Amino acid sequence: MDEERVEDFPIFPLGLVALPSELVPLHIFEERYRTMIAECLDNEREFGIVWTDEDGAHATGCAMEVTEVTERSEDGRMNILTRGTRPFRVVEERHDLPYPAAVIEFLGDAEIDQASDDFTEAHAEACEAYADLVEQATDKQLEPEELAAKSAYEMAATVEFGAEAKQGLLDLRSEAKRIKLVAQLLRATVKRLEFVERAQVRAASNGRVRFG
Repeated sequence: MDEERVEDFPIFPLGLVALPSELVPLHIFEERYRTMIAECLDNEREFGIVWTDEDGAHATGCAMEVTEVTERSEDGRMNILTRGTRPFRVVEERHDLPYPAAVIEFLGDAEIDQASDDFTEAHAEACEAYADLVEQATDKQLEPEELAAKSAYEMAATVEFGAEAKQGLLDLRSEAKRIKLVAQLLRATVKRLEFVERAQVRAASNGRVRFG
């Protein structure tokens, strides 16, 4: 598991968790973050999002690249679209730059046997649940080849699981474990969606079962 160290990595603490491959729109208005994003754009470099809650900032975050500046104001404020690239761990905070920064290490995964029965079964379960969820939400049917190529991050990046669940995925250093967790989260999401749909049908029928 290789780890790459960066000494002055820009950090954006937010009340959200980003995942690799996830698209995250951001509104940049504070001066220090305007400076940070301007430098990232000028130098084509990444910055990191770390989830900050009532307990403080979490150690594991996700590096982001700016894919598009969708709007820019004369005073420097901007709307940007970013995409998650890779997880990292904060080693030490930096306080000598005009914006939040840290010494970080990019995190790799432990090697896994993707041909193992456990991984194959978990991935198949995740793909089935993901396909069900996509079809229920959009009426789109995904091709088997498209599903087979998706990683745990790619599936999770398009579903709002909540910050704690997403942070749990980001903290795992094994694709096999992430796939198992994603499968559980997706199955729970499908069940909740089915429950909501049944509740809506019952409400529309005023509690009565209609025949014919």
